[in-house]
Amino acid sequence: MGSPHDHWNFVAWNGRIAWNHSRQQEISSVEWQQALVDLRVHLKLERSLSDRTVEAYMRDLGKLRSFAEEQTPALKPEAMTLEDLQAFTTWVSKQGLGATSQARLLSAVRGFYRSLRREKVVTTDPTELLESPRTGRYLPTFLSVAEIDAIVAAIDMSRKLAHRDRAIIETLYGCGLRVSELCDLQVSRLHFSEGFIRVVGKGDKERLVPIGPEAMKQIERYRSEERVHLPVQAKAADILFLNARGGRLSRVSVFNLSKKLAALAGVKKVISPHTFRHSFATHLVEGGADLRAVQEMLGHASITTTEIYTHLDREYLRSNIMRFHPRAGSH
Repeated sequence: MGSPHDHWNFVAWNGRIAWNHSRQQEISSVEWQQALVDLRVHLKLERSLSDRTVEAYMRDLGKLRSFAEEQTPALKPEAMTLEDLQAFTTWVSKQGLGATSQARLLSAVRGFYRSLRREKVVTTDPTELLESPRTGRYLPTFLSVAEIDAIVAAIDMSRKLAHRDRAIIETLYGCGLRVSELCDLQVSRLHFSEGFIRVVGKGDKERLVPIGPEAMKQIERYRSEERVHLPVQAKAADILFLNARGGRLSRVSVFNLSKKLAALAGVKKVISPHTFRHSFATHLVEGGADLRAVQEMLGHASITTTEIYTHLDREYLRSNIMRFHPRAGSH
């Protein structure tokens, strides 16, 4: 048995360790706080994300912070390695979080480290090799870029309202609109100088959606060459897409147009206007777009709806393109 002196030495040594660990946690906590404050400012001011989306980000990253501060010693944001993040995913999984929720969480973590790298807080991104959990769900039907090009090429530009039809396809695919949003789109809500359109979605919720140059060009051609000559009905004066009688275009008409063009293009999939929306989201996520940005553009109330697009991987996309591309087997 050791002497009382030995006992007090042990207590003092043990206490110093406890104090050091407590102090490290305090320092780490301050650094986490600052990093998350900086990210909040970036998301709000530079990315213009909604308060709801920003708070969802913060809740998800709060889990990462909790995990980091529970370690001995506590981990600063810039000290976390790929191995730490893999341990974090295991920790999250043991808490009973489902695969889709884990995918959303890891999307937030990746965004956080992209921000830290942009601000030169870290020199390498530890999330680059971090794998998302697979959920076993499959994507809805989507079109390859080549299939969309084929559908556009199938439009007979000599026919009446051909520019309207081209503008419809470019807007569905270029903005990811629901068919009801497309039919309700108003001329007064086009803000081409800023590169946005204002869309009224489910529950009368309004959102700003970026619009690309091709969709803008086709809409302008339709307006200047076709719409201006239609007998526009008074109640449809501000509606962008009109039928030949100058009235609001129906959703059924857009469905029929989609099916007709797909058949002419030789696309064998069963498609609807919503297929262009799925294709828009699929191509964005495959290209590396942030999941929450896609959520905002699609107008999803919950990111769990958007998460289905995280199940896409490059091999899955490649297999679909190679399977459905009209010339894939011709080499």
